[in-house]
Amino acid sequence: MIQRSVLTLSTGEDVPVYHLNTLIVGTGAAGMNCAVHLFEFLEQKGIDHPEDRIGIVTVGIELGASRMSGSDKQTYYKLGTSPTVSDSALDFARTLTNFGCMHGDVALAEAESSLREFYHLVQVGVPFPHDPEGAYVGYKTDHDPYERATSAGPKTSKFMSECLQKQAERYGITIFDRHEVVRLIPVGYGDRRRIAGIVTIDLNNIENSSFGLTLFLCENLVLAAGGPGELFEVSVYPKGQVGIHGLALAAGLKAHNLTESQFGLASTKFRWNVSGTYMQVVPRMFSVSADSGFSASGEADGEREFLTPFFETTAKMATNIFLKGYQWPFDPQRVLGQRSSLIDVIVYYETQVLGRRVFLDFTRNPIPGPGKEPFDLEAMDEEAITYLRRNRALQATPIERLAHMNPPAIEIYLENGIDIRREPLEINVCAQHHNGGFVVDKWWQSSIPHTFVIGEMAGTHGVKRPGGSALNSGQVGGLRAAEFIANVYGGENVSGGPTDEVSMSVNDLAEKLNKLVSSRTGIDPGEAISAIQRSMSLCASHVRRLGLCRSELEKARKLYTTIAAGDVRVTGPAELINAVRAEHLALSSTAFLESIVEYLESGGGSRGSFMVLADGGDVIHPDLIDPSTGRPFAFLPENESLRNTIAEIEIESLDQCAFLIRRVPVRPIPERDEPFELAWTAFRNGEVYRK
Repeated sequence: MIQRSVLTLSTGEDVPVYHLNTLIVGTGAAGMNCAVHLFEFLEQKGIDHPEDRIGIVTVGIELGASRMSGSDKQTYYKLGTSPTVSDSALDFARTLTNFGCMHGDVALAEAESSLREFYHLVQVGVPFPHDPEGAYVGYKTDHDPYERATSAGPKTSKFMSECLQKQAERYGITIFDRHEVVRLIPVGYGDRRRIAGIVTIDLNNIENSSFGLTLFLCENLVLAAGGPGELFEVSVYPKGQVGIHGLALAAGLKAHNLTESQFGLASTKFRWNVSGTYMQVVPRMFSVSADSGFSASGEADGEREFLTPFFETTAKMATNIFLKGYQWPFDPQRVLGQRSSLIDVIVYYETQVLGRRVFLDFTRNPIPGPGKEPFDLEAMDEEAITYLRRNRALQATPIERLAHMNPPAIEIYLENGIDIRREPLEINVCAQHHNGGFVVDKWWQSSIPHTFVIGEMAGTHGVKRPGGSALNSGQVGGLRAAEFIANVYGGENVSGGPTDEVSMSVNDLAEKLNKLVSSRTGIDPGEAISAIQRSMSLCASHVRRLGLCRSELEKARKLYTTIAAGDVRVTGPAELINAVRAEHLALSSTAFLESIVEYLESGGGSRGSFMVLADGGDVIHPDLIDPSTGRPFAFLPENESLRNTIAEIEIESLDQCAFLIRRVPVRPIPERDEPFELAWTAFRNGEVYRK
């Protein structure tokens, strides 16, 4: 059993203390995979009962992006296994680093362990399909020059986390469910700085006088708590996907690439990406006014074919709707020339500027605009019609084509109370994934030794990434962190009780919570979170302006200092969670906006999944008028010289909410050509972990 003791607070309350070798925060696919591998590595090293040395903490085992998000056929991106398309780890790494701001050694590590982790998932039961001879045939995804993508359907990541959880449970690894992380405890200074453990609120005991405070002491900490989805108002992240970025920043971890998130079309009532076959079946797109209601037949007053004025022909419009399937993320390089990301811009204009609502209609084909030719599948560009022919998807309507190619894509909406066979589907351009995150090395160790960051929390992606590569990165990161911990840091649990420094931190937190719970004045934490979300969707999503980002940054900094000072209205223990979340979300939003402002002030233009609006840029379309200027929207091209550096950010003064940003050069892809004997020697003597 896991060793347990008690810390008595200065108020006389007892706080349970758990002593571990490694604590993993998060029960998504990355965190579960790390726990499974760590158990196996420790067992291989002859350590008895490794399960007594590993713990997993989560606010909800059924929550998070791994369990609750996906798309038509959620993609897993791996090294190619097609029998007809050759691939190599070096080519894989080059693809990952192709658009800049990604370290080459991390990319190569993801490539080299890609198949090891893919087949590990197959072994634990994830139903990836193969052909009669056993080949896992792939397909192309966005930013993918090879056919590296595969899928187990719209619930791929859900299958991954569930299968890995079953494996962890078979190993007897303890999962502490319903624990909200409220503090990381840093100790020491400089090179001796460590995270000694974390404090959680046990939600089952939040009404107790100690608020359910629980202390976990650990030699090694693995952060796998996912992306900061609740930073954005317009988001396809699962509701409640808060992340713990602010807590990690407050503890001193360095982050980087906070400018880089991914945005794309997604449904809003049920949060789900409408990528892949949802768009490749070429549904009709229309908009209505904000107050329009729908009849029982699914029709609304004032429906408008809002795309038609911006494309020369119906065939051109239909082709670009099709292309949004695997050119799904918004990409400013695909806006001009009537390309696929122009659709995202027009949807943004309809929803954010005109205040209308946008829908997909799978019961009807696209409707031509005045003077345009009728819709005809055969008139689309060769890329589109060839795809549909190969898949024998030439049925009369989009829903028939979708039912033929991908029935689970329909079923996932039925499971969530939406019948796209009969009713339109509301969509918007939503925040979907964060490519940046916390600084890690090629073993996924953070800027603080003994603390590792994996999954979406790790900033392992650059400006752009192939669709599905995040799932591979999370699996490889979990493997690499576990291997390093077992072989370098060993498997011993924390010995002794909490140090004075740790005890002081826990007592300080308890005092803060007691003050909060008796506070009846100040900002409502729920309103504070809503303000953060509105601000981030306004100026940190796929459309950005320097002036607006500067003004919102000042608001974010003031909001954080207000909340951190305890000027928060809390009516009882149950609202403490929102108060804690509001504080670390406010710190996160400040760091994100600091990074965006630094990038824009450095001359950065439109790249990745966002465009930078500015006078003198490229005009998108003369009819898309910026209401703030009265002139057509125009955006700046990318400054490609900034691809060669990465902006790292860390807290400089928590009291003043001040950050320090440094630009560091991108590490190149390693070139190794060692003979087997030397590599074998380095592996046997452990030198491989020091290179």
